[in-house]
Amino acid sequence: MTDSSPTPAEAAPPVAAPHPPGHGWKLVLGSIGVVYGDIGTSPLYALRESLHAAGRDGLRPEEVIGVISLLIWTLILIVTVKYVLLIMRADNRGEGGTLSLVALVQQAMKRRPAWLLGIGVVGISLFFGDAMITPAMSVLSAVEGLSLVAPHFQPFVIPTTLLIILGLFFAQYQGTERVSVFFGPIMTVWFLVMAGMGLWHMSDDMRVLAALNPVHALGFLVENGLASLIVLGSVFLAVTGGEALYADMGHFGRRPIRIAWGLLVFPALTLSYLGQGAMVLAHPETAYNPFFLMAPGWALLPLVLLATAATVIASQAVISGAFSMMQQATQMGLLPRLEIQHTSETQYGQIYLPKVNLILAVGVILLVLAFGSSSDLAAAYGIAVTGDMVITSVLAFVLFYRAWKWPLVLVVAVVAPILTLELLFLAANATKIADGGYVPILMALTICLLMWTWVRGTAHVQRKARMGMVSVETLIGMLKKSHPITCPGTAVFLTSDPDMAPSALMHNLKHNRVLHKQNFIVTVGVAPTPRVRDADRLVIQRLSEEFVKVRMTFGYMEQPNVPKALALARKQGEKFDIMSTSFFLNRRSFRSARGQGLPNWQERVYIAMTKSAADATDFYCLPSNRVVEMGQQMTI
Repeated sequence: MTDSSPTPAEAAPPVAAPHPPGHGWKLVLGSIGVVYGDIGTSPLYALRESLHAAGRDGLRPEEVIGVISLLIWTLILIVTVKYVLLIMRADNRGEGGTLSLVALVQQAMKRRPAWLLGIGVVGISLFFGDAMITPAMSVLSAVEGLSLVAPHFQPFVIPTTLLIILGLFFAQYQGTERVSVFFGPIMTVWFLVMAGMGLWHMSDDMRVLAALNPVHALGFLVENGLASLIVLGSVFLAVTGGEALYADMGHFGRRPIRIAWGLLVFPALTLSYLGQGAMVLAHPETAYNPFFLMAPGWALLPLVLLATAATVIASQAVISGAFSMMQQATQMGLLPRLEIQHTSETQYGQIYLPKVNLILAVGVILLVLAFGSSSDLAAAYGIAVTGDMVITSVLAFVLFYRAWKWPLVLVVAVVAPILTLELLFLAANATKIADGGYVPILMALTICLLMWTWVRGTAHVQRKARMGMVSVETLIGMLKKSHPITCPGTAVFLTSDPDMAPSALMHNLKHNRVLHKQNFIVTVGVAPTPRVRDADRLVIQRLSEEFVKVRMTFGYMEQPNVPKALALARKQGEKFDIMSTSFFLNRRSFRSARGQGLPNWQERVYIAMTKSAADATDFYCLPSNRVVEMGQQMTI
């Protein structure tokens, strides 16, 4: 119904996200609760899995120090250097994330080549796979701590995990506005507790401080050679969630996220890994679950409960991120219309997508049942995140060189080492494909296939729809000769092709033999920016006394509210009553036919996707009592 391809725009310098002055520390606290939920719960399993991978034949002290050094320096290079210092500078009108980076590159190139669209599709697909694995991995690892409190609880770990996950997804429709105020304080307590336990155990064996020297990390890699890839696959678990710093930048701003990382999150993570490592050096038998064993007996149950709360918050953050990502993909024409419900009257970004929520819930439950433990699930965790990070680095390379005009030598010097490290991590995670790493790959491939089918099918339908259609100018000339019955009022016809007469208009003339006194031919487009100012919302072209062509543009993070945008036309001199306007939609139904342009299997998939699309009336915020739908059957 609408033009799905964004409108190319001139590249503009980054503009900081508009946040209320004086609310800096509230934003810092909020970012701790949302941005750092995923990476903040990684100490639950990152060192445990890394030591398990390194100690298949027994652990030596230098191996423990080498693994911890790898964990700490991975945090420094991937999160601090890449995201905090470099990537977060690439904001698109204050927004971040893969699609924002794609939009910035598109602006710099003044076009959207197929490879750029492909990279965006793969990035979205990988993020969605990560959104399924994170809740399963995080909640499982926290609930498993209860078996340390009461060993007889082990048979109830999976049922308890499933109950928590079901409750989490069931509560999504209510939104998170009420409970999100507790996210920041709870996660702040979580980081302080981690830091405190780490400091307390650091005196167990002060040799662990040598891990701060990167020589030990490099020494571990050199000594173990290709065998270190197995360990690197687990070490990477320490930075899963690092991409959230960039993805959530629009909600909190660059400065609060950087302050939270430097003052609390990074120090707490570092101290936690050092404390766990010191305890393992002094008591090697604790390597099987070093995080929870740092707590004294009396504090173990409260720690497990706090860890469970932290993992639920981490899961909520990634679920909300998946909702936002799918909304952006829909706006950019990569998916059919999805039902979007706004759950907050005060916070724009609070949305709920029922179908996406159901798919995520089913996927997470199946992962928990299929793998059964966080250790087994760790094999599937990491590939999606690594792939997403590699895509970010490739896009950053193009952005630095094409948009920011950095010298090629400087771009290579900055990006190449980080990209090399990430490719090394990707290769390390590839060694886990047979053990479960195939799961996120299959998820990503499925979503890529659906997006490719939708983009290709939509282009095919639009080409076929143009056959036999007449241009708007031709129609105006024909109407001057035929003089149809004119009725008072205004009619709005939504179409994806502004140059051709909308099918709903032609059907209305053919069957009802009537023309409204004023007719708006409206095309809805998506700009490569998060939001569009009202002053730039409409482009109006009057074609005749009866016809006006209107081009509406919305940001890829905005809900397309057609009546509200159309009301702006009165400021540009168009006289009509928005409350008595009728909206005409063309509802197409499709039949598959061989040899019409698409493979038969892809036609069937595309038709199924069109049937699952949300109602256009709700998607474009049209008043349901003033919508007229005209049916059309098309063979593809």
